[in-house]
Amino acid sequence: MGKQWIIVRGGGDIATGTIHRLWSAGLPVLVLEAEYPSAIRRQVAVSEAVYDGEAVVEGMKGVRIQGVEEAEVVWKKGHVPVLVDAKGKAIERLSPSVVVDGILAKRNLGTHRAMAPLTVALGPGFEAGKDVDMVIETMRGHNLGRILRSGHALPDTGVPGNIGGYTSERVIHAEAAGIFRSVCRIGDIVSAGDEIAKIERTGGRMLSVKATISGIIRGLLRDGYPIPRGFKIADIDPRREELANCFTISDKARCIAGSVLEVVAACYFKEILF
Repeated sequence: MGKQWIIVRGGGDIATGTIHRLWSAGLPVLVLEAEYPSAIRRQVAVSEAVYDGEAVVEGMKGVRIQGVEEAEVVWKKGHVPVLVDAKGKAIERLSPSVVVDGILAKRNLGTHRAMAPLTVALGPGFEAGKDVDMVIETMRGHNLGRILRSGHALPDTGVPGNIGGYTSERVIHAEAAGIFRSVCRIGDIVSAGDEIAKIERTGGRMLSVKATISGIIRGLLRDGYPIPRGFKIADIDPRREELANCFTISDKARCIAGSVLEVVAACYFKEILF
């Protein structure tokens, strides 16, 4: 079964949309994650299994494993195995049919075409046809989810997508380095100026983190995470009626996931894979 694996590098919220789609289609998925994932939309990120042992997203359970030999056992139980392997050592060992780079680091952290018969990358930092076989556009807009067989995805603008009329205002970054200490939880309703977290600095000094706009806390970094200055720590959705969406895969992630499944299915029917 080794050559049938689809390996997804990264288990954040966008990658989890793809993982969920492939899992729903009955395809064997193995997720490779970093030792300390930093997703803020943690309720919809299978990367949380790294910390908690398990993470459930819309009926799909991710289960942390200690080695690749456990992957098939977990998969046969109907779950998705999650392995800490930031460097992708398991790829060489398993010789997967597909490798999807869902790290979304805005740069290539080592994924290349020789890793599998089909390699796909999500977002900027890769050249389709050179670094990987295909790139999926991740920028919101008319081309979101477009499959690129040559060239690059649109470069990162640094400006978050518009939600409820807000872009940069809804995403909060750390004003200083330190240890993140949460005060609120994902799903809490807050008003602009409310304290939602603290940053514990050297000597135990606390820096208050306040909501920049009123709304629902859609994303919040894990308590106790060490952060550098400028690190993304929270995301507020101004649409208070969207509470349930804090706990479901986003429209953006689903769109990208559909494109990944499309290219996998196309290669399958052309008998390139499996």
